[in-house]
Amino acid sequence: MSGTSSPEAVKKLLENMQGDLRGLSLECRKKFPPVKEAAESGIIKVKTIAARNTDVLTALKENSSEVVQPFLMGCGTKEPKITQLCLAAIQRLMSHEVVSEAAAGNIINMLWQLMENSLEELKLLQTVLVLLTTNTVVHDEALSKAIVLCFRLHFTKDNITNNTAAATVRQVVTVVFERVVAEDERYKDVIEQPVTVQGNSNRRSVSTLKPCAKDAYMLFQDLCQLVNADAPYWLVGMTEMTRTFGLELLESVLNDFPQVFLQHQEFSFLLKERVCPLVIKLFSPNIKFRQGSSSSSSPAPVEKPYFPICMRLLRVVSVLIKQFYSLLVTECEIFLSLLVKFLDADKPQWLRAVAVESIHRLCVQPQLLRSFCQFYDMKQHSTKVFRDIVNALGSFIQSLFLVPNTGNTSATTNQTGGNTPGGTASAQTNPGILGMGGGATVLPAFEYRGTWIPILNVTVQGSAKATYLEMLDKVEPPTIPEGYAMSVAFHCLLDLVRGITTMIEGELGQAETDGQTMTETTSSPAQSSDQQSVSGQTDKELVSRAVWEEMVNACWCGLLAALSLLLDASTDEAATENILKAELTMAALCGRLGLVTSRDAFITAICKGSLPPHYALTVLNSTTAALSNKTYSIQGQNVQMISPSSESHQQVVAVGQPLALQPQGTVMLTSKNIQCMRTLLNLAHCHGAVLGTSWQLVLATLQHLVWILGLKPGVGGALKPGRAVEGPSTVLTTAVMTDLPVISNILSRLFESSQYLDDVSLHHLINALCSLSLEAMDMAYGNNKEPSLFAVAKLLETGLVNMHRIEILWRPLTGHLLEKVCQHPNSRMREWGAEALTSLIKAGLTFNHDPPLSQNQRLQLLLLNPLKELSNINHPDIRIKQLECVLQILQSQGDSLGPGWPLVLGVMGAIRSDQGESLIRTAFQCLQLVVTDFLPTMPCTCLQIVVEVAGSFGLHNQELNISLTSIGLLWNISDYFFQRGEIIEKELNKEEAVLQKQAEEKGVMLNRPFHPAPPFDCLWLCLYAKLGELCVDPRPAVRKSAGQTLFSTIGAHGTLLQHSTWHTVIWKVLFHLLDRVRESSTTADKEKIESGGGNILIHHSRDTAEKQWAETWVLTLAGVARIFNTRRYILQPLGDFSKAWDVLLDHIQSAALSKNNEVSLAALKSFQEILQIVSPVRDSEKPDTLPAINVSVPVVVGAMTATSLGRSFMRTDSIGERIGRYNAPEPPVITDEIEDLNLWWAAWNTWYRIGSESTKPPITCDKLTFIPSQPFLTALIQIFPALYQHIKTGFSMDDLQKLGVILHGAVSVPISSDASPFILPSYTEAVLTSLQEAVLTALDVLQKAICVGSENMQIMYPAIFDQLLAFVEFSCKPPQYGQLETKHIANAKYNQIQLFAPAEWVALNYVPFAERSLEVVVDLYQKTACHKAVVNEKVLQNIIKTLRIPLSLKYSCPSESTWKLAVSSLLKVLSIGLPVARQHASSGKFDSMWPELANTFEDFLFTKSIPPDNLSIQEFQRNESIDVEVVQLISTEILPYANFIPKEFVGQIMTMLNKGSIHSQSSSFTEAEIDIRMREEFSKICFETLLQFSFSNKVTTPQEGYISRMALSVLLKRSQDVLHRYIEDERLSGKCPLPRQQVTEIIFVLKAISTLIDSLKKTQPENVDANTWAQVIALYPTLVECISCSSSEVCSALKEALVPFKDFMQPPASKVQNGES
Repeated sequence: MSGTSSPEAVKKLLENMQGDLRGLSLECRKKFPPVKEAAESGIIKVKTIAARNTDVLTALKENSSEVVQPFLMGCGTKEPKITQLCLAAIQRLMSHEVVSEAAAGNIINMLWQLMENSLEELKLLQTVLVLLTTNTVVHDEALSKAIVLCFRLHFTKDNITNNTAAATVRQVVTVVFERVVAEDERYKDVIEQPVTVQGNSNRRSVSTLKPCAKDAYMLFQDLCQLVNADAPYWLVGMTEMTRTFGLELLESVLNDFPQVFLQHQEFSFLLKERVCPLVIKLFSPNIKFRQGSSSSSSPAPVEKPYFPICMRLLRVVSVLIKQFYSLLVTECEIFLSLLVKFLDADKPQWLRAVAVESIHRLCVQPQLLRSFCQFYDMKQHSTKVFRDIVNALGSFIQSLFLVPNTGNTSATTNQTGGNTPGGTASAQTNPGILGMGGGATVLPAFEYRGTWIPILNVTVQGSAKATYLEMLDKVEPPTIPEGYAMSVAFHCLLDLVRGITTMIEGELGQAETDGQTMTETTSSPAQSSDQQSVSGQTDKELVSRAVWEEMVNACWCGLLAALSLLLDASTDEAATENILKAELTMAALCGRLGLVTSRDAFITAICKGSLPPHYALTVLNSTTAALSNKTYSIQGQNVQMISPSSESHQQVVAVGQPLALQPQGTVMLTSKNIQCMRTLLNLAHCHGAVLGTSWQLVLATLQHLVWILGLKPGVGGALKPGRAVEGPSTVLTTAVMTDLPVISNILSRLFESSQYLDDVSLHHLINALCSLSLEAMDMAYGNNKEPSLFAVAKLLETGLVNMHRIEILWRPLTGHLLEKVCQHPNSRMREWGAEALTSLIKAGLTFNHDPPLSQNQRLQLLLLNPLKELSNINHPDIRIKQLECVLQILQSQGDSLGPGWPLVLGVMGAIRSDQGESLIRTAFQCLQLVVTDFLPTMPCTCLQIVVEVAGSFGLHNQELNISLTSIGLLWNISDYFFQRGEIIEKELNKEEAVLQKQAEEKGVMLNRPFHPAPPFDCLWLCLYAKLGELCVDPRPAVRKSAGQTLFSTIGAHGTLLQHSTWHTVIWKVLFHLLDRVRESSTTADKEKIESGGGNILIHHSRDTAEKQWAETWVLTLAGVARIFNTRRYILQPLGDFSKAWDVLLDHIQSAALSKNNEVSLAALKSFQEILQIVSPVRDSEKPDTLPAINVSVPVVVGAMTATSLGRSFMRTDSIGERIGRYNAPEPPVITDEIEDLNLWWAAWNTWYRIGSESTKPPITCDKLTFIPSQPFLTALIQIFPALYQHIKTGFSMDDLQKLGVILHGAVSVPISSDASPFILPSYTEAVLTSLQEAVLTALDVLQKAICVGSENMQIMYPAIFDQLLAFVEFSCKPPQYGQLETKHIANAKYNQIQLFAPAEWVALNYVPFAERSLEVVVDLYQKTACHKAVVNEKVLQNIIKTLRIPLSLKYSCPSESTWKLAVSSLLKVLSIGLPVARQHASSGKFDSMWPELANTFEDFLFTKSIPPDNLSIQEFQRNESIDVEVVQLISTEILPYANFIPKEFVGQIMTMLNKGSIHSQSSSFTEAEIDIRMREEFSKICFETLLQFSFSNKVTTPQEGYISRMALSVLLKRSQDVLHRYIEDERLSGKCPLPRQQVTEIIFVLKAISTLIDSLKKTQPENVDANTWAQVIALYPTLVECISCSSSEVCSALKEALVPFKDFMQPPASKVQNGES
């Protein structure tokens, strides 16, 4: 305004007005004088106004009617020049707003007249426009008149005028409504009472409106009337009107001034009552029309749709929907339904095109769509408008593909077009190639089942720029280019998706941030008042969320159907990209809203796009099936899911194998597949958090793609291009080759980005990977094909990047790998499972956790637990991985494992023997590392586990070396315990206290092995127990090593144990071990083992299991005995030492009685060892050296002589020593002497049992009979002397009897012929075996003890004699050993002993033994002859009786020395014994001895045995001198004391002498030797003795003399007989010589006669009986008769015999003469 009201402007106006008036007056001067006058008066008027008024303009306005008048009159002249001038002047006035209402009315009337006269039409329009736009003075009727004027000008013949008028009308209408807006603005602060408008109120209800609004109302109402072809109410004077123009005006008003309609009920009423029914009515031809239906089928001809009106109606509808949606809910529903119907295939193409454009206009307005959803889809009984729109678009797009475009043939012609000349041949098989400007470019297009639709660039993204809705000038329907509708529909979809998602995502984000700030504020307690607002917030949010969900639910099916189809049909990369982007954003949105079904459906679509057509992937197929069943027939709108067409025209970029159970050849991947794959990766990467369960779809698809592209997992799970073993089936173009690294990179990044997912999403991801992995595993079952490792690799990758929160995913992750993958039969699958698991564990342990692992034991155990769980899997490859992992953990983390040690050790310990050598070796390597490096770093409580594990390796039977080394480790461990004893003990006690407390709180007992012992001792006991187990391992080498280690350990470190713990060591460890060894040994197999594995030969002493066990038994027993020996001072104070002693003795006994020489011998060694130490010695006084016997087992106890044994068994606690001990600074430990005795007696009983059992002869005899060996028996007997020292005080006769039985038995045992060369002396040497020596030593010890013992001990002498005499008998009668056949030693063929032949048993040479025994007897008898017991028990008689045996055998004795020794012994014994016997003659104690003695003499002197042939003369003479000695003994010791001796005995002696004096010849001598062999000396002494005692003057009793005479007469009588027989034989023989024997005999007799006569002469004459003389003389004639014999020997003997007769030659006495006469 300031422009027109400034003083300059006013001044100029006045000047111009005056100028105009002047000009007017000039023009009209001639023709129109009235006008001139008016003009002139006007000038004056103007001047006066200007002069009088300060506010010139106002004044002008008030007087405007008069001011304008001259110009109006000028117009009335109808003179063009004048009219123009006037109009210009009027316009000037108007523009300065100096026209009043009245003036305006006048002006309009004037213009109307001009119009009716068709004058200055354009100027008129201009004037009207200026009038109405510059001010608001024109109202009501005037206004309507002005508007009608314009309308009428619109319908002139002149085109320019028409168009100008149209523009003016538009502007005027706008002005009218702008006034309303301005008016409302003016009154906006005045609150007026709203007047309710009745629904049926007519046009007169406008009374409530303000003036401008009223005008607008009337105008709009009439416009509706006009369009409806009704008469206007207000625009009076209208002559004609077109609908198109009316609709355009309606549209512009509605579009430009929606607020007018929304604010004023009257206008709203107009909309509802007028506009909507009008639109619906006008639409009817379009609705009813069906393309292609013939008119005859319907009774009335159907009005054809008219393009201009239809198009304009759609524009109006668009505006109505957009602007007045909230007012016209029902009406819009109808409009929208109509729009949807217009898309039907049976509607004209142009109609469908404009309908699509209209829909596009809606689709770019997401808020509008949201309202549809709220007002229709979400209301119960309403049409689901939004859903229908989307579905309609889908159906529309489908119909374009399915119904060929009849109106357009360009598609077909294009196909044949081919490449234009000069164009490059394109690799793509796309038929739609249009030649453009010389170069062939490929048009973007959709192609589906032969239908090819180009994609036109119709609009910019996000704006609905319509083409056909803007064709306001066209009357005829335009031809729609091919692809236009499709392109618009395509953009509709894209814009719809973009709009919805952007809107919802924005609001969601807003809601989330609001929610966060809300919760942040409410979280602080001070602001509790905010709580209510929060609930308000959430309600609002719930409402919005419901709308969002409904929007998505309403549209997703249709969208998906359409987009999937387009995706399949798209041949253009950009279009594909857009489609994929739409699907991706929808999927993400559904995911964010938690709409699982729809999310999965979109993802499935992308997944399907990624894979080759018809690819069998169950996950996707099942999802699609579910979808197609559920959602696709939506309220009559049938949206079919079109299956992808197979004849894709895409470039193939890769050929690969499908991932399936049965390989079905190859599949091809196109570039579009790769594009989809990238979208899928993008989706997973950017929207992983909302994927939830669809991870499964995504990952399954990726897995298949990765497989087809041949990507294989590498270290850490990343996939790298790498060819599968299957080889040539995969072909990749260079295009995709360059893509592969990118794809694999994105894949890795996808899983790396899992670290940004929240926990729930992460779990979804892991679950998906797990189930994917399960599928891959199912496929890999039962065939050895390369499995898909995608899932496992990605599980690993996910785990590795989420280390910082590993706890939340550890269990599902490792659980799956452990329970499923690692146990899979397919080795590659397993291997990767184990690889993944171990990598995760290692990474977990090395990761820098917060707090660090050392402070988070729970996490550490959690991480290590799967490692332990792997032990439940039996596949060796898995276990190798597991152990390698342990090794690496040890090497990197060993120092910080802490509480994880039990798990790590558990892994090593879980290896079983049957799991193969390499496994065991690896595990063992770990263990060695632990023992060498990590014992000090682990908690002491784990040491026990280390012991267990090391022990378990010892028991593995795969690899002997490992077992042996593990025993070495146990030794090292024990050493470690020893060195770090104090520290370990302290720590264990601390731990124990904690456990004890916990146990008490729970009210349970503390349960651990060996419980009552202190924990450190328990550790030792576990170690001992383990070694104990190894001591009974089936392999001998292990047993040996373990045994040595066990006893060394107890020996070396036993001092660390508490005193009470020894009880456990003895009973639970040592005796338990002994029991087991004994049991195993006794049940061991006796089968021969050929070789020791490989080519190792086994020594024959170890070639059966039994022999190998024997070694173990030996070692064990020796070890236990040594401990008893060295630790006696510790053990004895234990309460049940005597019981333990008994058990030990029992073990020694059973070992000694085992049928194995080695064991039995060693048992005795141990027996000897434990008997050596008598009373416990304190550490300080322990002897420096251990006792003499070494415990290592010698083969044969060699040179252990009796004397040395005797020495070593001396009592160590002599009185002096004991006294010395009392003076020692430390009080001695005094053991109860009685208890000590009990121990010794227990030992004696054991010894007795061993002896009696082992020497008892077997009942049956076969080659398997076991006979104890000599060294064993020797050792057994050697034990006795030492043992006896301790028990002699109580040693009774019974015990002696027992001893005797054993000694006798032991000596009787034969030896096997293969051992004899080593034990026996050669036959010629007379040496005792060591056993025999021992036996004699034992008796010697006894005898010495008796000697110094008390009286009651001395009654044992006879028993000892008995024993010795029994041995003496062995010289002639070797003892029998049961029924065993023994060969005498002479027959044992030393040189032909064959190994392994049945052993021959050889009796020993007992002669030396018997002879030695005899010497002992003599010796002993010399000392003890006078003992009462010896006298009473007839010992002498027994000795004689025993000696009688060898004496009677004489030459038949096995050894010649025997009888000679017997004789000398007899002589010695008798020389001592006979005086004793005479002394006790009266008591009758010796009565029975005499006959025995007589018989002995008899048997010896007149033996029946024949001297051997080879006996030399010297020998014979020596033997004869022995006989002579015997006779001399008779003559000196017996006969002189005849009066003390029984008569019968003397008689027997005499008879014997008599016999000796005659028949002493020995037969079988040669002629030459006859004179020597006659035992002349012997017979001589016999005669002499006989005669001496016969005729001795000492004869006191007649009876004795009688005996002598008797003897003589017998002698003479026999001589007579011999001579007679000789003479007789000589005569008969003639010339033949007589037998040698007879000649010898006669010679002997002759010699005897001469001896007799000699003897008679020497005797006192009175002692010779006359009868005797007579007998002697009577021999003479017989002798003479022998003279004729021919033998010179006889003759010489006869000569000697005849000579003594000279003494008988005496003159006869007188008596004789007398007698003759």
